[in-house]
Amino acid sequence: MLNDRLKARLQQSRPMTSITLRIPVDVVDSLKAIAPQRGFTGYQTLLKSYLSDGLRRDETQCLSPSAARLVQALKNRGVSAELIALAEQDLQKG
Repeated sequence: MLNDRLKARLQQSRPMTSITLRIPVDVVDSLKAIAPQRGFTGYQTLLKSYLSDGLRRDETQCLSPSAARLVQALKNRGVSAELIALAEQDLQKG
């Protein structure tokens, strides 16, 4: 189920919509400064990347209750949030 969603997200022909966000100027300035360092042509692309990363992480946790329980069990046993996040990144890479 989740794999089908990810495959659909990779389609170039997906319908798009425009939204308006109010973001502090200093945050936009930071995005503009970081974007080229992360290999993005502009801050909006970087922002979309951040949204996608967070959404994938949350979908994985929300749509997979056993994974969420595992993460909580690891935290309860003292595994750092940083180490768990690195493991989640490894899983996302494939």
